[in-house]
Amino acid sequence: MGDPVKRSVAEHQRAVLAALEPLPARAVPLGGAGGAVLAADVHSRTPIPLFDNSAMDGYAVRRADLVGAGPDRPVTLPVIADLPAGTSERPDVGPGTVARIMTGAPMPPGADAVVPVEDTDAGTTTVTITAEPAEAAHVRRAGDDLAPGELVLRAGTRLTARHLAAAAGAGHGTLTVHPRPRVAVISTGTELVDPGTTPAWGQIPDSNSYLLAQSVTEAGGTPVRIGAVPDDEAEFARLLAEVSPDVDAIVLSGGVSVGAFDVVKAVLAPLPSMWFGPLAMQPGKPQGFGRLADGTVVFALPGNPVSVYVSFEVFVRPGLRRLAGDADPLPVLVDGIAEVGWRSPPGREQYMPVVIMRGGAGADRILLVRPSARRGSGSHLVGGLAGADGLARVSADVDEVRAGDTVAVLRGAS
Repeated sequence: MGDPVKRSVAEHQRAVLAALEPLPARAVPLGGAGGAVLAADVHSRTPIPLFDNSAMDGYAVRRADLVGAGPDRPVTLPVIADLPAGTSERPDVGPGTVARIMTGAPMPPGADAVVPVEDTDAGTTTVTITAEPAEAAHVRRAGDDLAPGELVLRAGTRLTARHLAAAAGAGHGTLTVHPRPRVAVISTGTELVDPGTTPAWGQIPDSNSYLLAQSVTEAGGTPVRIGAVPDDEAEFARLLAEVSPDVDAIVLSGGVSVGAFDVVKAVLAPLPSMWFGPLAMQPGKPQGFGRLADGTVVFALPGNPVSVYVSFEVFVRPGLRRLAGDADPLPVLVDGIAEVGWRSPPGREQYMPVVIMRGGAGADRILLVRPSARRGSGSHLVGGLAGADGLARVSADVDEVRAGDTVAVLRGAS
């Protein structure tokens, strides 16, 4: 799959996205559709609102009975019914009568306006009204929001709380969506131990699998965190075969460079469906991508934590968004101003973890950025990631960012 010629970041992004298609759509209950991407347009099955109803707590009246009513000319009328929201009663409000009504309750036959309780004495047997209502005052008409058959949501929408509410109001209990991808997360390296345990000499905590699992969640996927596995080719191959039938993608960290114990590359590079090679970027130069023999998508990332974070944001997140059905999965970049300067390796597109701040006042406020790590851009500096709000992208033809320079900024998940 490709050749070992060094790719640009943009070339690798295009290769990843070209190899992926949205997961097949399926109908899911409304309660499980949040965060998924809608695969088919949604039209209203009913008028919204379903029926004429009251927009206020008050009294359903006939306007003709209240012409000229006011504080100096109060009108007292009998109350023939009490109508809470959800009632099935349909009393006829004839001339000279009213019905007490709550917000959301159906308008009764004969009534053509609602007088808010604030303009009455709040009576329950009779009521004294001190205001003449306007035409159709405080009446929500059936279909005022949407008519039956009208478009509610377009395919391609990533469903949030407000979208689910609209679908429910339009009469839908299920939605056809591209499912959230299930993603296995595996860290490789005999040196890795569980966080919270005491490492022996030469061992380090496995931070990558936690970083990646949470990143998958934030990208809208469902993580299956396997954790760390040793540099054993047979064991690694067995694990991949065991995991792959149950997931849509696998994200690996470590073992993709040119070391003697790079287990990921040793096992997967012989597959014609996999590509491994250097990218013209820093950090994240060694990368791998492709599919296992059974078709499962594989992202093979470097092992250093900053490289993992950068690689996920630049390549994996867009890939997962494509699987989830997003039509425009690439990250959005905004302009920022460097508060301080830093060096960038010539010929390599740099992604510097940065703290994002604001400068100026009012509409003239600008985005200021500075490196989050005290010691620059080392790919092993996991401590500095905690303070990073995003990534500053520096072009490959720039070898130094100076204070005041404009840089492109990829905002991180909050």
